[in-house]
Amino acid sequence: MTLASVQGQPRATDALQSALRSGSVHHAYLFAGPEGVGKELAAVGLAQALTCPEAPEVGCGKCTSCVRITKGLHPDVTWVMPDDERVSRGLAGRSDFTGTPSRELRVEQIRQLQERLALRGLESKRKVAILVSAEQMNVQAQNAFLKTLEEPPAETTLILVASAMDRLLPTIRSRCSKVYFGPLPVDLVARHVQQERKLDADTAALAAVMSGGSLGRALALDVDALKERKDVLTAFEALSGDDIPALLRFAEAHGGSREDADTALELLILWTRDVSLAKAGAEDAMANRDLKALAEAAAQRTSEAALHRRHSLLESARTAIGSRNGAPRLQLERLLIELCVEGR
Repeated sequence: MTLASVQGQPRATDALQSALRSGSVHHAYLFAGPEGVGKELAAVGLAQALTCPEAPEVGCGKCTSCVRITKGLHPDVTWVMPDDERVSRGLAGRSDFTGTPSRELRVEQIRQLQERLALRGLESKRKVAILVSAEQMNVQAQNAFLKTLEEPPAETTLILVASAMDRLLPTIRSRCSKVYFGPLPVDLVARHVQQERKLDADTAALAAVMSGGSLGRALALDVDALKERKDVLTAFEALSGDDIPALLRFAEAHGGSREDADTALELLILWTRDVSLAKAGAEDAMANRDLKALAEAAAQRTSEAALHRRHSLLESARTAIGSRNGAPRLQLERLLIELCVEGR
């Protein structure tokens, strides 16, 4: 893996390669964008380009230095990430911690990073630090890190990888050169999913669409849950304001947790798009192409205004649940009553 081999992010990689060629590499970068779209791979590629002895300012991806960066073993490239992230990647065990591994980047980790950056490079002239899930820095950690940004050590490049950069202090964001990563093309995600998970083309395409352009999410999607979507969507289209118990049962079935509710709402948002496409006669662009007949039937009885309203209500419910201000089941109940009782 090198910077040049990062797929689906030409604007981001072109900007970084231009900085490398011109010798204008910034001391701090903020790689911002959704999860699973190549931000961390680009961080690895940039670190390789900055330290590779075989292909300086490019990175060969094959030498000992580049390989060790990929494995997180290069002495001059420091990785910083929350403890629970280290556990999920197999870099540490739960027994290595007292209590539950923290989801935050703690001030102690930032201070340890500062101590490492103060030392001279062992193999490379330039030192690199990659902060994974940088938005997970707590307030104390961000304030401590700000000092490093204000007085960066010589020959050091800091790379902050963040999926929610608005959670970083404005003073941190303003001192970083921002590189934006967007959702990956659906066909690219589908191709990788089909190859790596050995799925049929239709299932891979559906996983790609439901992932929102995130390869990481697409690879992690539960295929069994994808297969169960037909039952969910059929049940949803059968709901009626005349059968309140059925509305409550649907909310109970899919509102057991925030994750379950978010998954159901994401599916219904995608389905609403499919029904809109069926109404416009563009069924071939549907994600749930195997449910074409159900979408066409729904399109016949649902006006464009009603579909627009449905989409707005679904997005509002998802936002409320995601902000942790609303109980998942109650939010689903409210949504269904607004849709089916007050006018679908």
